[in-house]
Amino acid sequence: MAYQEEPASSEKTSGKRFGLQKIRTGNPLNATENYINAHSKTFKHIGLGILGAGFVAFFIAACVMNFERSIGLVVLTCLAVASKAYDLLKKYKGDSFQRCLAPTVSLFQKNLRWIKWVFIASAVVLLIVWLALDTSQRPEQLISFAGICVFVLLSYIFSANRPAVSWRPVLWGLGMQFCIGLFVIRSEPGLIAFKWLGDQVQIFLNYTKAGSSFVFGELISDIFAFQALPIVVFFSSVVSVLYYLGLMQWLIVKISWVMQLTLGTTATETLSVAGNIFIGQTEAPLLIRPYLKDMTESEIHAVMTGGFATIAGSVMGAFISFGVSAADFLRGHCDRNVLEAASNGASASIGLVANIVVNLISFLAILEFINAILRWLGGMVGYPYVSFQLICSYLFMPFAFMMGIPYEESFTVAELLGTKLFLNEFLAYEKLSEMKTNRVEGLDEVIDGVRQWISVRSEIISTYALCGFANISSMGMVMGGLASICPAKKQVIAALVVRALFAGTCASFINACVAGKPFKIPSIFQADHIFSGSVI
Repeated sequence: MAYQEEPASSEKTSGKRFGLQKIRTGNPLNATENYINAHSKTFKHIGLGILGAGFVAFFIAACVMNFERSIGLVVLTCLAVASKAYDLLKKYKGDSFQRCLAPTVSLFQKNLRWIKWVFIASAVVLLIVWLALDTSQRPEQLISFAGICVFVLLSYIFSANRPAVSWRPVLWGLGMQFCIGLFVIRSEPGLIAFKWLGDQVQIFLNYTKAGSSFVFGELISDIFAFQALPIVVFFSSVVSVLYYLGLMQWLIVKISWVMQLTLGTTATETLSVAGNIFIGQTEAPLLIRPYLKDMTESEIHAVMTGGFATIAGSVMGAFISFGVSAADFLRGHCDRNVLEAASNGASASIGLVANIVVNLISFLAILEFINAILRWLGGMVGYPYVSFQLICSYLFMPFAFMMGIPYEESFTVAELLGTKLFLNEFLAYEKLSEMKTNRVEGLDEVIDGVRQWISVRSEIISTYALCGFANISSMGMVMGGLASICPAKKQVIAALVVRALFAGTCASFINACVAGKPFKIPSIFQADHIFSGSVI
């Protein structure tokens, strides 16, 4: 009897479950959700169409109301449209364009040899003529040009494999730097464009004050840590959001594509160096992590040199807070939304902020300790004023002079170079900022035998010369970072790190020479405002 009732009970339970399932399916909210999920692409396209139409209306209204005020919007829109149009043409018509251009490419390749030599000869002749005409009025600029040759020669002499040196990226890179320098420094459109860009960077970084003033109050006007370090947090958070949206990856890839096309470098080293613009020297190699184990010694050397010769965007933001000329982190995990990306980006900067703080504390203490020892030793032989800075002024004076620094200022700049190389670039930039403030405030040039400020040209050259992570303490960071990413290359990294440090230092010095060669203060600008927001 019980056995016969069991199927009935089971059938009754099954019916109830079916009824509940039917009720759930028939729920209007669930039905709507299912419909939206089924047609998500259609709704996405409709939403994008509405947003696009709204932007077009906004763009037209902004241009009609005040076109001059809308120039920034127009430029950004044109760049975005051009980039998207290129991607679409490459995707749908790329093969057709390649077939159309094939005869021209073939003809160019057949005559590449003599075209290359004609181009080189023309460039050399134009350079000689320009040097003769331009430096006839400012012969001191020849020193900066000679400095470029000297630093390139030093890099060649200390190269591990001189016969294998490829001169194409060297000469082409110098040529591109020189042309950019002429446009930025010697032309009014270039000065206006870079001054505008620098102003926008400064305005963007000033938004940090909204958060830091709420947390620290009036302390932000007096204490370095509350002025500069919040910028690192803010920049890291913004870059993390851009990375979540995919804009940072797109930008890095585009920059690396241009570099690879013009310089002829390999894809891996180029991608890492392009990433150094935005992220640190230990984070940028993460972009090429899967390929590190197969990279040659030359490519690994280029990756490390790129890290030493550049600085991350977040650290540049901190330097800008010093008042020097103004012109991040690669996330290893996926964020679920924009807010989480911003929060994680800010949290990720804690390590960098802490590293900056402890380095400043330790290096300033070490510097004072070294100076105390030197004063004690010097006092025994009648030289109680000897110091680390004084030694650096004599040691690096030839390098400063070859960059184009006047002789009477070269010892002061040499102190900055030594401070940056042996201690930290933060300390050097802080001292440079102090000297710039003294000049603007009208202090005497020399007080009690100590130079209080340097000329505008020397400030510009020094800014470029100090712009990089090439210092002794960074060697350990690079070795530790790369070795943890690719343990198989640990010995290679250790063997190349000193050469990479030297190469990165020479690269910064060459940048300074390029900035010093065409430098001239245009009459339409006040000296104190030139390059107030631009660093190449």
